[in-house]
Amino acid sequence: MSEQTPPDEQDLFPEEPINEEPPKHDQRTRGRKPHVLTFWSGLTTVLASAFLAATLFTIWTPGSVVDSSLQARMVQVLEPDPAEDEILASTHADSEDSAHWDNIGIVAGHYGFDSGAVCPDGTTEVELNLKIATLVQKMLADQGYQVDLLQEFDPRLQGYQAAVLVSIHLDSCAYINDQATGFKVASALSARDAVNSQRLTQCLATRYGEVTGLPYHAGSVTDDMTYYHAFNEIDIRTMAAIIEAGFMNLDYPLITEHTEQVAEGIVAGILCFLNNEPLQPVQNP
Repeated sequence: MSEQTPPDEQDLFPEEPINEEPPKHDQRTRGRKPHVLTFWSGLTTVLASAFLAATLFTIWTPGSVVDSSLQARMVQVLEPDPAEDEILASTHADSEDSAHWDNIGIVAGHYGFDSGAVCPDGTTEVELNLKIATLVQKMLADQGYQVDLLQEFDPRLQGYQAAVLVSIHLDSCAYINDQATGFKVASALSARDAVNSQRLTQCLATRYGEVTGLPYHAGSVTDDMTYYHAFNEIDIRTMAAIIEAGFMNLDYPLITEHTEQVAEGIVAGILCFLNNEPLQPVQNP
């Protein structure tokens, strides 16, 4: 057997060629999948932009049928909230004008303007209104309240701030019928706080009726009362009401001979409101 020469290690394990640089991939084939993702991402962006533009266009288009809650959210994002500005302004005003909210305003109907109703004996409504209003002012002042006695068209009524404002008037001197007796009360329809505005009306009506014994004459409440001019002049936060304290015909003896009782009834109504006294609803005839 012939002797064979063992193979050289280099023959058994040939040395692989060493590449100094890694192979370069063709840029045209690398990343084809990312190209697909980029296409869908771009398409999504375009569709989202189109949706946003269409939404904004629809919101400011008359007759829009877009959900109102969506409109509200979009407007809230794109525009400042006026409610926040109003709250800030109100807070600022309250801090500056807090001293005024302890006042009570009493308007003597027709005072400084005209005579109001005139009776056959020459008695005028304005003189009786002023007498009642002056007594109301004194009674409240005696209890420690700051009370402003105001004329019918007093310049101070513009933006007037107070815990409560009551305007005092009387009804006609003429005989109408046997049912033309009693009083009535109306409050500002535009009051910001409708609950307290109604409560002021109830307090005045309940307490005035209890003190004077006069019936509530609801059927003769007029637009002159419900749309009383001062309601639109005072600060909207001021609780206000107008009272026709009696008819200057059948109720004339009470008004002229027991004027203090009339004033006491109005004061009792104001204190009922300020002190949050419990009361029962007025029973209208």
